Amino acid sequence: MSPKVRVRFAPSPTGPLHIGGVRTALYNYLFAKHNEGDFLLRIEDTDQNRFVDGAEEYIVEALKWCGIIPDEGPGFGGDFGPYKQSERKAQGLYEKYALQLVEAGHAYYAFDTPEELNTMREDLKKAGVDNLKYDALTRSDMQNSISLSSEEVNERIERGDPYVIRVKIPQNEEIKFQDIIRGWVSVHSSSLDDKVLYKSDGMPTYHLANIVDDHLMKITHVIRGEEWLPSAPLHVLLYKVLGWENEMPEFAHLPLLLRPDGNGKLSKRDGDRLGFPVFPLEWIDPVTGEKSSGYREKGYYPDAFINMLAFLGWNPGTTQEIFNLDELVKTFTLDRVGKSGAKFDAEKTKWFNEQYLRSKEDVELANELLPLLKNEGAIWGDISLEEYCGLMKERATFVEDLLAGTYIFTAPTEFDEKTLRKKWNENSAIHLKALAEKFDASEHFDVESVESIFKTYIETEEIGMGALLPVFRLTVTGKAMGPSMFAIAALIGKDETIKRMISGTEKLKA
Repeated sequence: MSPKVRVRFAPSPTGPLHIGGVRTALYNYLFAKHNEGDFLLRIEDTDQNRFVDGAEEYIVEALKWCGIIPDEGPGFGGDFGPYKQSERKAQGLYEKYALQLVEAGHAYYAFDTPEELNTMREDLKKAGVDNLKYDALTRSDMQNSISLSSEEVNERIERGDPYVIRVKIPQNEEIKFQDIIRGWVSVHSSSLDDKVLYKSDGMPTYHLANIVDDHLMKITHVIRGEEWLPSAPLHVLLYKVLGWENEMPEFAHLPLLLRPDGNGKLSKRDGDRLGFPVFPLEWIDPVTGEKSSGYREKGYYPDAFINMLAFLGWNPGTTQEIFNLDELVKTFTLDRVGKSGAKFDAEKTKWFNEQYLRSKEDVELANELLPLLKNEGAIWGDISLEEYCGLMKERATFVEDLLAGTYIFTAPTEFDEKTLRKKWNENSAIHLKALAEKFDASEHFDVESVESIFKTYIETEEIGMGALLPVFRLTVTGKAMGPSMFAIAALIGKDETIKRMISGTEKLKA
């Protein structure tokens, strides 16, 4: 029997969560729920120098807004905590395994100063070596427990000399693993360097901490960005030398999110330059005060946002594009994730939001619009906000766009000059007065009735639609364009429509 699927999203609290990170979290969540497994949030705060105040809280808030709720993690509970690496470090977990590797000969102490490391790199450059690595070819010339005697090593440790623990990469070994998305990956050990596993400040690096934590948290699948693919052979090696090879999780490295033109990884600068957010929520840098826009504050629905993200690298194999979160869970599989980078399309993102907005019930949109109307000081009188939203939503991308038709609420005081010059003539007032009388005589005044009366009138009078409809709109709304005039008339009602027609005609005649 296969173990229960357990996946993790493990961001570092070094700033706001990029939408690429949100997509990684989403794919992990969808995979876990599709397989009736658990989705964990783990905060990887091993790099204390890059820690940013508020970043962890931002990550949690962003996931909650998206509906990607962890089963375990900081603030969510769970039996495998703590879920912050700084708290796990306090338990001595990482040092224990780092020392185990040293004792087994798979890692070593290194006392090299920054100056000594720079000298090593400069010497390699002078020798014409392009790959400036700390590895099997250079380690014997450096200050470490391989080149030094055990007495010297013990003496330096007792003296309190700062040191790191580096992995000892074996020579002439082929490291292979199977990636769910990319197939077999094979790397020769000569291309790897002796990465630091444990730092002089007592914190593990990502390479050690994520292996230890994934093992202890019983992670079955590691689904992460393509940028971690070069590190995967080292991680596979660490599983082997720690004796956990048979419990190693399966790997899946996701394709990059690319700029709209496809040239390079999507960055904050691209969003600033092209005018779209690259973060789920607004972020204010605690040091500089710089504000970065977010999808939530821009008016995007979280369902539309994650629907868009899901399609950046994955496709369902059908023509269906609109999926709610439950439908994504049912449909998502990693074998439908591509290897190639996915180009971000800001206009397609807007399209997704339009679809979600238009699918909402009018009463729901009215409730969302109400605080915006009050903030604008709008007065809508007896007009039904539900019907108003039904009229406007086919022209809107965001709820805020529904404000564009608030001119409908009141009789116009100004009239579109271009329409007035082109369409108003000596017969306009005559036709409008006659049409108003037809409206007044009608028992019904819904959209269909208004349209029928109007069309019957122009057919009887043998005039074109373009002769009367623009001036009808002009007297009622003051505008040249907008939603269906028949729908506007039905919305504001018979009495108000006739009143505006007569009042507008008098003003325009004058």
